Formats: sequence, structure tokens, C-alpha cells
Amino acid sequence: MAVDDRFMWAALDLARRGRGKTSPNPMVGAVVVRDGQIIGTGYHRAAGEPHAEVMALQKAGAAARGAVLYVNLEPCFHQGRTGPCTEAVIGAGISKVVAAMKDPNPLVSGKGFQRLKEAGVKVKVGVLEEKARRLNEVFVKHITTGRPFVIVKSAVTADGKTATRTGRSRWITGEKARAFVHRLRNNSDAIAVGIDTVLLDDPRLTSRLEEGGGKDPLRVVVDSRARLPIDARMIKMPSRAATLLAATAAAPPEKRRALEEKGVEILLLPERQGRVDLDALIDKLGERGVCQLLVEGGGTLNYSLLEAGLIDKLMLFIAPLIVGGRESPTSFGGSGVAALEQAWHLEDLEIKQYDGDLLMIGYPRRAGGSAAAAGTGENAATRPAPPQ
Repeated sequence: MAVDDRFMWAALDLARRGRGKTSPNPMVGAVVVRDGQIIGTGYHRAAGEPHAEVMALQKAGAAARGAVLYVNLEPCFHQGRTGPCTEAVIGAGISKVVAAMKDPNPLVSGKGFQRLKEAGVKVKVGVLEEKARRLNEVFVKHITTGRPFVIVKSAVTADGKTATRTGRSRWITGEKARAFVHRLRNNSDAIAVGIDTVLLDDPRLTSRLEEGGGKDPLRVVVDSRARLPIDARMIKMPSRAATLLAATAAAPPEKRRALEEKGVEILLLPERQGRVDLDALIDKLGERGVCQLLVEGGGTLNYSLLEAGLIDKLMLFIAPLIVGGRESPTSFGGSGVAALEQAWHLEDLEIKQYDGDLLMIGYPRRAGGSAAAAGTGENAATRPAPPQ
């Protein structure tokens, strides 16, 4: 394996430590290498805190002069809550920067590399670029479109059902799978469900981590006619996260006022075919800084998002259960397609196992279209051990 690849893997592994904590910033890891040895490491821990390059350079100290810096994203060139990383790199005397990818942020977008070159620092770009792009797929989507990266998570039995014919779904998956979902919620800025899911399950939509704590995401209920009960658990239970009701003008004003008195924020949106315009909802969520949107909706909301081309990533748990039933619900309802040639394909598939449950991760693409997210999936089993 190429030396640059090995050290870039180390930077990527460091970057992952910031997952769920850096939004709206990207996950970034950096290593300083001298004579084939890592002498400094760092990763971006949270928005507003020092960037990965600065932390790695501080640990390397004076030994950074003449060394090589590996980083999974172009060093920033602009002044934000922290100073430009390019100036820290130049000031430390780094001789060469090896980066995985250019920063898609228009404020940077090659300007960081240009500044380094002007100061006499050698620059190499493109090492494990697809891996780096996939790692920061949420940041790339939001910074280039202003919209959140949409993940749909669902759990089905082996025969494709999300509940029994009586609507019971607790619990299809086991404890390890459910723990994963709570970490996913913790890493998301918002979580959305349809009103049918609320009326059936009365979910809390909170993050309950095994180690305790957890960051509750913004709770979004897609509910065109404001049927959300004022005594729903997500309203009654204490949480630092707000509850947002996405409705249309068809929602009765008196019910909207009653919900607002309970602390629910009402967002009135245009309607499309009698339902909330999901395109408009995605735009509004992006405007309020939602970078990653997790959808745990039922078949109606899921299919509407799929049909509108709004799903970037699908996470489907498959449990070793069979419940049967013609009336038992599935992950995707709606009208469906008439022929298999019209079906959506899941690309860049990744399969994981949590006890008896399988997790299938993929990027939906309709025949003749392209996948929502570019890049290649990661397989931890083939990742080399980082250099010591």
C-alpha cells in the first residue's frame, strides 16, 4: 500500500471521532509525519473549537518544520470562528500538504491550496478522495445546495413488513440495532416522521445512548392538517429539542393555536396533491441549518420522499422475523411502479450485522438516473491499520 494512503487512512480515522459533533462544519482529521513517523495528530471536535490541522501542529511542535501534513480536507483559507488553517500550516514550516479533496465550501474551494503554494508549500490532492467525500457527504450536500442530507431509516421483517396487521412494531429489531438508531439520531440535526407514525406509535423521537446522555434532534412532524395530539409524548416529555409541525393552510387555526400554546412551532407550507410540499420543507430545514435529516416515517412519507427524489441514503434493518398479512404495512407505500424497469436501485451497498439483524445501507437511484450521493462505500474489514 502506498505511503500516502496509509497516512490518509489515519487522518480519516481521526476525522470520524468528530461524528455528530461538528455540524455544520465537516469532519476533519490531520496527522503530521516526519521521517515516516507520526509526530502530531488532531481532529475537529466541535464547531467553534480548533481545527484538526492546528491541533496536530501544536502536538508536533518545532518538529513540524520540514514535515508533511496529511489532512482529509483542504485547509481553510477564510476567517471564521477560528483563524485560517493555511496560516498555521505556513507558520509551522510544513514542507508539503497531502489532502484527500478540495473543500466544496465556496469560501475555500481551492483558495487554501493556492495560498499554500504561493508560500512555497508543496500540495498533493486526491489521495483517497472518494473515501473522504463519502465521509463528509452530509457537509458536501449542505454546503453546495443549502439543503440537508436526507437519510431514511426503516426496520422490516424478513418478509418486508414494518408492523403486524394490527399495527404493532415493537420491537422488530434487537437491542444492538436500536442502540445504533439512537446513535444515528444523536448524530442528526433533525428527525422527521409522518403524522400516521405519531398516531400509531406516539414516539418520543429522542436520543437515548447506552452510555447516557445524547443530543435530541429537532423533531419534525409532517402533518398537513395538524392532527398531532396535544398530549403526544414528544410534546409532554422534557427535551432541549424543539418540535416543529409542518402543515398546510388546511390545518384548522384553532388547533394550530392549541399546539403553539404547548410549545410546538408551526411551519405552514404550500401543499402538493393535498399534502405538505416536501420540496419546500427540505428547503426550509436547510435554511434553519439542518445538515443531516433523519427520516423515520411510515410508508406514505417514505414513498413520497423517494418519488420526489429527495432521499440521499437508505438504511434498512432486516430482522429474522416473518409476520405475514396482506394488510401489514411496508417501508414504502404509495402507488409503486408498474414494471421492474422503473424501480429504484440501491447503489454502493454496504451490509452490517447487529446480532440477528442485518443493516443494508445504499444510495437510491432510479433507472436512467444517478445515485444521490457520489463515492464508494467503506468496508471496515478492508481498511488497513493506521501506521504507528
